[in-house]
Amino acid sequence: MEESNNYGHQHPLLLIFNQDQLIHNQSAVTDCSRCGEKVSAPCFCCAEHCGFYLHKVCAEAPLELNHPFHHDHPLLLMQKPPYSDSDGECICDFCDERCEKFIYHCSCELDFHLKYAAKCFGCWEPLAKYTHFSPDCGFNLHEKCAELPFKLNHGCHRKHPLVLQFNSERLSCKICGETSQNGSGFIYGCSPCKFVVHLECAPQSSLQVFDSINHEHPFTLFLRQVPFTCDACGTEGNHVAYICGTCNIIIHKNCISLPGIIKSKWHDHRILHTYFHHIEEFRVLDCLICHDEVNTEHGSYYCSKCTVIFHVKCVMKDKDSYEIEHEDEESPDESVSSITVLEWSDAGEATVIEHFKHSHHLMLSDRVDEYDNKCCDGCLFPILASFYYCTQCDFFLHKVCVELPKVKHVWHHRCQPPLVLTSNKLFWCVKCHCWSSCFAYKCAECKDYTCLRCIIALTPGARTCLGHNHPLLFYTEYRGQCAACGDDDIKGLFRCKDCDFSLDHKCFSLPIMSQHKSDKHLFSLTNHDDNNYSESHFCDVCEENRDPSIWFYHCATCDTSAHVNCVLGEHPFLKLGSIIQVREDIHKHPVTVVKKIYYYPNCSYCCKPCLDLALECTGCNFIAHIECP
Repeated sequence: MEESNNYGHQHPLLLIFNQDQLIHNQSAVTDCSRCGEKVSAPCFCCAEHCGFYLHKVCAEAPLELNHPFHHDHPLLLMQKPPYSDSDGECICDFCDERCEKFIYHCSCELDFHLKYAAKCFGCWEPLAKYTHFSPDCGFNLHEKCAELPFKLNHGCHRKHPLVLQFNSERLSCKICGETSQNGSGFIYGCSPCKFVVHLECAPQSSLQVFDSINHEHPFTLFLRQVPFTCDACGTEGNHVAYICGTCNIIIHKNCISLPGIIKSKWHDHRILHTYFHHIEEFRVLDCLICHDEVNTEHGSYYCSKCTVIFHVKCVMKDKDSYEIEHEDEESPDESVSSITVLEWSDAGEATVIEHFKHSHHLMLSDRVDEYDNKCCDGCLFPILASFYYCTQCDFFLHKVCVELPKVKHVWHHRCQPPLVLTSNKLFWCVKCHCWSSCFAYKCAECKDYTCLRCIIALTPGARTCLGHNHPLLFYTEYRGQCAACGDDDIKGLFRCKDCDFSLDHKCFSLPIMSQHKSDKHLFSLTNHDDNNYSESHFCDVCEENRDPSIWFYHCATCDTSAHVNCVLGEHPFLKLGSIIQVREDIHKHPVTVVKKIYYYPNCSYCCKPCLDLALECTGCNFIAHIECP
């Protein structure tokens, strides 16, 4: 190592040539302070070990650059984009990603990340020690890229020779079928035929053999461009294929490396890849993600426990939604149970249990009529079906809420770790945007909460619905109108495949029965109004007009009707009297959810009266609106 100037840094810098020396100096994975890429030798590091690292090529980047993609004006190296916040973000004109620091900028509003001046223009990999560099235009090439032949005769395109060129049209490679991530860089191509081949795919040999990680035989390159259906993923291909002569299957190049076992956020169990199935093995052949039928004559992923099936393209579409697993690895307990069974019935049903979120034993019951004024502490919906209850305190759980696992992967959450079941917290649900004090799943990474109602509703599978005879399926990309609330242009809806009927997930999760102080009976959720008299279409709670085509709550005994929001109120999922823990920076003691009726003390935060629901501490003089802390 040798000392160098500090390139604007406050401490002296050391030049490191060897990667082992770099690893010895690093305390963790470190990024270059200019280009933001992972740092590698040769590079500069701070002699005072303050965490400053700089690629050598980034440190020596010229202050003015004549870029081969922009001949009109030179690009100037700037520490920050020259745009103010009011003018909008600075976007790199090469990769379409945001530029935040150290960019090459032209007065005609052309911007490039610094990292593209620190990479080989041929393969877009980081520049090694030995490079070709043109000081006149800043055009960088690896030694190996500078020595590539200008023309190439390729067996997949015999009409014309392929010429070394930039992939300016960002065409996909005819060998692997992919477009490189950065789009440009060198390729071999035939411009008249729109035929391109990646540098790494260009080598050709009739003896090219590739081993597959999930197939017992190797695959051989088939050097003829013919249309085919890939037996691994079931999608079409018109580029070079790879074949297994033993099994008579033909696949894409990229499908050779398809993992045999993955853990997907879309399912609770591990799913396996196979090249074909017998139809009778499945009750339903619809993909659990897109709901279109899976062709069992081609490859798919399936669960051997649940006999559910997935398109390969649907499972592999989002790299953050799955993890690759191996057959020799021990399968983790994918559904860590929330309960311990103490007693079983003769029919094999758990009658007495312990739930890890409650301190007493819970008993199974189906006596719904005796508890019609109670709600489940898990989802805060009324007790309408089989449930567990505590004989020592006012605690109830639906059977379906009891059976949810301690940890759960969900497709609609982007973080990698599974969500963890929690309770006794005041939280804001990121899916339905409601304040709740019920059970929830919390992400340890981003700290977001998702309530039990949303977890259950958005679990993949067919759903039944009030007043609709066909099953509903959730379509993540579909946009349309909700039949329950009338809101339009909603992305992500429960849809019926047989008719034009859609529900958003909030309306799908509405409680079938609900209480309101204006009526001693339970209100029932209703999806149509048989009363033809327009003067009857009003809300008995707020006494305003009501749209008869919009879902509402109705009491058949008293013949009263009301808007959904009027019955549920502003905070329908906060249980009165529940004692919850809030963040210590809000209040150090547990607080109770209360409703002030006879006196209205001022909120400890905003000093305005607490007219409705509030959080109150019985141990000290603290009370606050739900929204204030």
